[in-house]
Amino acid sequence: MPDNSLLITSAGATDVGRRRQVNQDCFLCDDEIGLWVVADGMGGHAAGEVASREAVDTVFGMVKRGKPKISSADREASLRAATRLLEGAVQAATYMVYGMSELDADKSGMGTTMTAMMSMGDVFVTAQVGDSRIYRVRNDNAEQLTEDHTLINWQLKQGIITQEEALTSKHKNVITRAVGNREYVQVDTTGVQVEAGDRYLLCSDGLHGYLELEEIPELVALGGQRAVDELIDLANSRGGKDNITAVLVEVSKR
Repeated sequence: MPDNSLLITSAGATDVGRRRQVNQDCFLCDDEIGLWVVADGMGGHAAGEVASREAVDTVFGMVKRGKPKISSADREASLRAATRLLEGAVQAATYMVYGMSELDADKSGMGTTMTAMMSMGDVFVTAQVGDSRIYRVRNDNAEQLTEDHTLINWQLKQGIITQEEALTSKHKNVITRAVGNREYVQVDTTGVQVEAGDRYLLCSDGLHGYLELEEIPELVALGGQRAVDELIDLANSRGGKDNITAVLVEVSKR
């Protein structure tokens, strides 16, 4: 389903931040294949770093092999196939990371968030596990496209706590879904209609934890690597307590 009227370019970077010794984030930008991924690893020693890297590599490999096989003859069938491919890639990453943790006691319990986006013509297919995020900026308005899989977000949806209570909750870092801590994970998938002028920001919580929604349009409008670097600098200037990763995907007319 190629759309030759649209040009898609991306830029990305990751930073250890100001308080961590090891960067357990990993990201991928592949404009040629049309795949962008952010993963935020967790686990002791180097386990989180291993989990995020292996997960990203697994998703990349499956999409690289599987995407060219999707027929463009039927738009709806193609989108369904693309969604199955991306979801299957995340499930494969889950099985891979879980298997590695079972074989090595030092890596027991390791896992990673996984936020992935794949182009299919004028649609982006997304896959989400954990609390990394995708934002879309369109007409100077920013919107969060993904849902955080966290205990706090679940409590908010159930009405158990208020927004004010969430700000001071002791459970801020509790993730309810992750790639690799079990053999299977529920993956949220969706298709997003793309327009020229759109900008999509994929990021780990080391960035969005310091970022207000209304700040995003002006920052990403800087474009390309400059925007990515400014976002990372902002997170560091506001504390940099975690690893910071940002991927900016920009859509324009050819």
